[in-house]
Amino acid sequence: MKRIQKLPDHLVNQIAAGEVVERPASALKEILENSLDAGADRISVDLAQGGIKLIRVTDNGGGIADADLPLALDRHATSKIGSLDDLENVATLGFRGEGLASVASVSRLTLTSRPHDAEHAHQIVAIDGTLHPVEPAAHAPGTSVEIVDLYFNTPARRKFLKSENTEYAHCEATFERIALAHPQVEFILRHNGKVVWRLPQQSLAERVGALLGRDFVEASLPVDTGAAGLTLSGFVASPTYSKASRDAQYFYVNGRFVRDKIAQHALRQAYRDVLHHDRHPAYALFFTLDPTNVDVNVHPTKIEVRFRESQGIHQFLFHSIHKALASTSAGASPAVTLDDGQPAGNDTTIVANVGRNEDTLAAFGTAAAAARAGDSPQRMPFQQPRYEQQTMPLHVAREAIGGYQRQFAGLREEERGLTPPVSSTTTGSPLPSPLAAADLAALPDASDGIPPLGFALAQLHGVYILSQCEDGLIVVDMHAAHERIVYERLKNALEQDTIPMQPLLLPVSFAADRFEVATAHEHGAEMQRLGIELAPLSPTQIAVRGVPVWLQDGNPVELARAVLKDVREIGLSQVLTERRNELLATMACHGAVRANRQLTLTEMNALLRDMEATERSGQCNHGRPTWSRLSMRDLDNLFMRGR
Repeated sequence: MKRIQKLPDHLVNQIAAGEVVERPASALKEILENSLDAGADRISVDLAQGGIKLIRVTDNGGGIADADLPLALDRHATSKIGSLDDLENVATLGFRGEGLASVASVSRLTLTSRPHDAEHAHQIVAIDGTLHPVEPAAHAPGTSVEIVDLYFNTPARRKFLKSENTEYAHCEATFERIALAHPQVEFILRHNGKVVWRLPQQSLAERVGALLGRDFVEASLPVDTGAAGLTLSGFVASPTYSKASRDAQYFYVNGRFVRDKIAQHALRQAYRDVLHHDRHPAYALFFTLDPTNVDVNVHPTKIEVRFRESQGIHQFLFHSIHKALASTSAGASPAVTLDDGQPAGNDTTIVANVGRNEDTLAAFGTAAAAARAGDSPQRMPFQQPRYEQQTMPLHVAREAIGGYQRQFAGLREEERGLTPPVSSTTTGSPLPSPLAAADLAALPDASDGIPPLGFALAQLHGVYILSQCEDGLIVVDMHAAHERIVYERLKNALEQDTIPMQPLLLPVSFAADRFEVATAHEHGAEMQRLGIELAPLSPTQIAVRGVPVWLQDGNPVELARAVLKDVREIGLSQVLTERRNELLATMACHGAVRANRQLTLTEMNALLRDMEATERSGQCNHGRPTWSRLSMRDLDNLFMRGR
């Protein structure tokens, strides 16, 4: 029987290295965090052979006194905490005091440092965990850590390392994650002597654009919210910029990059309404809170955290991102501007500034502003600004389309509000007529006289609406756009308790199986909250007597079957709570205007105006875009104008 014995410190450090230093990227992370904790604003990283052969990090931080150099390489020696209270309030990136000791036990490490008030630098060398005496050295104020031949003394562990290219990719990803969270710090990355990244001190938007690409910034919604000591800032990409993997997800807690299930679930839920199928959202978000409310001492690599009030954190993150995504109404495009004064977006940018450009909300009415500000949900009013269709100046063109002019005679007078409007809430028309003159007078004027989505010109193959905007052509998928509009109306109405119903003059009956009839019997009264009235006529027949007011032009039988199927399989209580949005999306799809339906110019323009006043109208219920813009520059390029 073997006796219990204490392990030597060197073996303990090598065991810890298996947790802390998984690969070269792990060692790089530990050293970069130490440089940032030392207050450095200029950090240089040199790698060779993907970090396997060499990792050198040089900074201009506070430096380490010569007497403390041996302690810096000792296990559980740190200047960042000294008691349990310090651990519970830790605000630095590193605090465990085992990073350098673990790295030194599996490499040849040289630590050189010079405090700003010292005459010269000192260095200490550790080979296979054995410390050499401290010696004078030449070095600028700051610290350099050089790691050579990682895992040279543990060949079995070194065999688990991947190829040079793979290990370098992990190192570069670590570098980017840390650089992204500290735009006030200048970073340089070299690999095999070649400069890969040179990032000057810059603003957050510029740093995000440099590391994640200008296309990410162009498709992003800036976020800046705060409540009860919690703040969330950064950028979330619009749903149309979704990715096939989670590689473009950057979430930071008090400046520390983490992978947290609570945050991931909250963000996924916020995107649930607008994300297409199995796509993943892209974001760079920085969450700050009191250090006492988060435990960062959960995992040796500090990649995981634990929140004390996880439910409250979940709700804050969900509502912050949900509100930001709600601002993506069609036509809203206040571009993100970098510090150089140039807008980050191009002509097709669809971005909104949440919490910073509040004055832009006025362009979409007071109801939209209240919804974005987080007020109680309410139905969005139908808005049709008092604009006029632009006439063609060519007489020959007018003569050529004389039949078209006669066919649509009087439409412009209707759009000016000269004819009595018909309210969509009373008639149930999914495409409402223009507002009255008094309502038009209360709407904001546009300086250029053209609304964001422009004026409808025609339909293309009964599927798309072509519209002339201020600078080019807009193409709208009319079914997808109307589906989103109806969906938002259904959600707002159900949140106010009941969806208004439109009784059918002639009830529609259909053949049903016994499960559908039983479901209609059992839940018929409660289903009226969804705006659907069903009446079983016999063991094999059900009559549809009423449908939601916005879906009266849809197929009532298909709608009834879809609702009965969900209620039967899931249960009405869950349908009205957990699966409510999925059911309403199905109902909206059945009630949206179908392809090949011919719309008048008035109906097309009413749809465009509704899109401008509806939250999330830039995407349909499945996350696909509802409209796209071709600018004059794009059109000129197609025909090589100006070349």
